[in-house]
Amino acid sequence: MGRVLFASFLGALAAASPATGAVVKVTSTLPEWLAPGGRLVVTGWAVPSERVTLRSQSGALARVWAGPRGGFRIKAHVAEAGRKRLSLVAGGIETPLGVVPVRPLRLAAVGDVTFGNGVGRMIGLYGTRYPWLSVAPVLRRADIALANLEGAVSTRGTPVPNKEFHFRGPPAALAAAGRFAGVDVVSLANNHTLDYGRVAFLDTLRYARRFGIRTVGGGADLARARRPAVIPLGGITVAFLGYSDVRPLGFDAGPGRPGTAPAFPELIAADVRTARERADVVVVYFHWGLERTFSPTARQRSLARVSFAAGAQVVLGSHPHVQQPRERFSTRFVAWSLGNFVFGSNSPGTERTGILRLELGRRGVLGHGFRRARIVQYQPRLL
Repeated sequence: MGRVLFASFLGALAAASPATGAVVKVTSTLPEWLAPGGRLVVTGWAVPSERVTLRSQSGALARVWAGPRGGFRIKAHVAEAGRKRLSLVAGGIETPLGVVPVRPLRLAAVGDVTFGNGVGRMIGLYGTRYPWLSVAPVLRRADIALANLEGAVSTRGTPVPNKEFHFRGPPAALAAAGRFAGVDVVSLANNHTLDYGRVAFLDTLRYARRFGIRTVGGGADLARARRPAVIPLGGITVAFLGYSDVRPLGFDAGPGRPGTAPAFPELIAADVRTARERADVVVVYFHWGLERTFSPTARQRSLARVSFAAGAQVVLGSHPHVQQPRERFSTRFVAWSLGNFVFGSNSPGTERTGILRLELGRRGVLGHGFRRARIVQYQPRLL
């Protein structure tokens, strides 16, 4: 029966085709949009052994020969931004496919977020959406939004000893971060996610999965703490990794031991190289530096160099609780410290915050901006 149907299809192609032309049947759909350099794949059927050309208004993008039974799969990278009117040409006949917008993938990144202490009190008074009321529209407009989550999300656990501050917040607060504010990825690689022990830490992982938020930098063991979050979008793939260089005793993940990924150069280099095998762009989020200092340390610079040398295009940082410089090097970018975000602001400079906006394509960073905000009553408010 399959051969009969296939023969009927070829007969229909021949009947619909003039002596010099061919008809193309497309079996794939166009994406809603592509990032610059994003991969476009079109599949379908043509007359066997016919040459098929994928075109935009700027010219030919790719060519293939249909197979002996007429099937074809044509792949192209669409580099230039703009609205691309696409078509297939086979046997002198042009078949319109439609229009695909090509624009950068929009990444929004913010600094330290906690649902404990003062933030937790405000959530108790005004609800779980309170911290995000001003900034949620900007975060939701991004294709991917990323934050550093400080503290456990759980109702269980006990404070670990020998720490001055312990952060823990209710699961509903994390749900609001994802569903209302649009946070897609959080780094758990910091000095607070195990404040209430491993049971609460594992709860944090579980609630993040439940609410559709990807986690990096922490896991049920070291291998999973080092595992990237890989997100394909707009025809490109972005991988996220997280590491902590601020490491209270017992917080490091190990074989069979839940915890955070330590910022060891040999681990970072290996993980970034592996991630680049799967992704076009690799983003590494560090917890590093010295609190309330406005310049990166030699250690921060060293870890950034390791990341870039292994193939990362974006390096982000938190922990100093104040902003540090942001620098762009061609298609690579580093934000040494993004400062506080949903957090307290009790020291000079800790109230200044904002949302880093990066425009990404297949080759890395294409543009950047920063939407300034100020923390007032534990809430970042756009300026």
